[in-house]
Amino acid sequence: MADRPPTENQGATHLPGPTTYLTGHDASGQAVIQSKRPVHWTRYDDDKLNMSVAYTTQFPADLNSDADVAAHDAKMAKGPIGLVSGGGTVLRFVDMAPGYECMMHRTQSVDYGIVLEGSVVAVMGSGEEVVMGRGDIMVQRATMHAWRNPSETEWSRMVFCLQDCQPLVVAGKRMGEDLGRGTDGVPPSQNDA
Repeated sequence: MADRPPTENQGATHLPGPTTYLTGHDASGQAVIQSKRPVHWTRYDDDKLNMSVAYTTQFPADLNSDADVAAHDAKMAKGPIGLVSGGGTVLRFVDMAPGYECMMHRTQSVDYGIVLEGSVVAVMGSGEEVVMGRGDIMVQRATMHAWRNPSETEWSRMVFCLQDCQPLVVAGKRMGEDLGRGTDGVPPSQNDA
């Protein structure tokens, strides 16, 4: 695992390097673009899975005196974060190499997963699959799942907003986080205590 230069995703060079634009207010209260931040990529699973964190928040976000920006910057300065941020949200880009299928995994969260580029097969723990195209959204509700890029030649990209949730119990069993294989370097989210 290694950090990438801000806008470079070496495997997915045909995909644009996303930029996060933060809004704010000037001294007179007018809305302004406060900052422009290119995302930083981290590689996993033999460079076939690339992820970046665009922004994080806590519930409820405190925008006064840019407390949310300071909290995000402090969290990111500590090093890699888990897939989910306890008591908040994580906005994350995920790029997958042609033919790649990520690990079967579960987070204790509600995730909005949106396909931005290519197509992605959502694989449920039951074996059920659905092919998602550009613009399709999966609302992932703390289930075991995997993602597969069905293309033999093109990278795919998704963006996720992962939101912490209450612990889920199904048939008397607690459905906590399970990171599966290929996630060396991804720390546990520590939100399912």
